[in-house]
Amino acid sequence: MPKDEDLAQNYRNAPLYGTLPPSRRAVRSVNMKRILIIEDDRDIVELVRYNLANEGFQVSAASDGNSGLSALKKTPPDLLLLDLMLPKLSGLDICREIRRDDSLNRLPILMLTARGDEADRVVGLEMGADDYVTKPFSPRELLARVKALLRRAEPPTDSPRVIEIGKLAIDPASYRVSHSGKAVPLSTLEFRLLYYLASRPNRVFTRDQLLDAVWGTDRFVTPRSVDVYVRRLREKIEPDPENPMHLKTVRGAGYLFETRAA
Repeated sequence: MPKDEDLAQNYRNAPLYGTLPPSRRAVRSVNMKRILIIEDDRDIVELVRYNLANEGFQVSAASDGNSGLSALKKTPPDLLLLDLMLPKLSGLDICREIRRDDSLNRLPILMLTARGDEADRVVGLEMGADDYVTKPFSPRELLARVKALLRRAEPPTDSPRVIEIGKLAIDPASYRVSHSGKAVPLSTLEFRLLYYLASRPNRVFTRDQLLDAVWGTDRFVTPRSVDVYVRRLREKIEPDPENPMHLKTVRGAGYLFETRAA
C-alpha cells in the first residue's frame, strides 16, 4: 500500500490533479448542499474543498475520526466524503456508527481510499458506504460521483404506494421501512434497491438490470456491489439472513423479491 507521503506527492505532481474551471451557475444548481470531508491529508482536503466550493457546495472538514464524527452529529451534512485510514477513529468505524444512528442512516457516504483491491472496497460497502473513489482520483470523477449520490438521495416527486408484505412495510414517501412495527434503518441506496425489488415482486432481475434501475446510468460501482447491498438488506429485514424469506438468489440469473411465502 502506498505511504501517506507518496500519496501527497502524487497529488502535487500528477497532471490529473488540476482544478476545474469556475462554474458561475453552480450555486443555484446544487442549492448550497453541505458536504463534510473527514480526511487527515491537508493537500487532499484543500484540493477537494476548492473544487467542491467552486461548484457551489458548502464544504467543511475534519482531520481525524473523532472530531469528524462529532461534527456530523452536531450538524449533519447532505453528503460525507470519508477517508478509510484516519487517526483516532477509522472510516469503517464511522460508517458503522452512522448506519446505526436513526437520524443519520440515510446520509450518503463516499469513501476515499488508497486501497484499490476489490476486497477492501467490498468491506467499505458492507460497512455502509454508498460509493468509493480510489486515490489518486481526478476532480471531475469526484464531482461526478458526489452529484450522482446527491441525486439518488432526493425524495421522489410523485407519491408511490406503500408496500405491505407480511410483517414488512415499505413507505417510499418517507423512505421508512418497518418490520413487525419496528423501524428498520436503511441507507438511501439500500431503500431504493429494496423498494425496486419489492414493487416488482416475484420477478428475477440481473445485477446489471438492478444497477441501471437503482444506481442509474451514471453509476461507478460494479455488479459485485449489488451482492453487497443484497447481503446488507438481508441482515436487516430477514429473520434468518442465511435462509431468506423474501430476498432470494436465483443462481446464475440474479435476484428477486419473493412474496408467495408472506
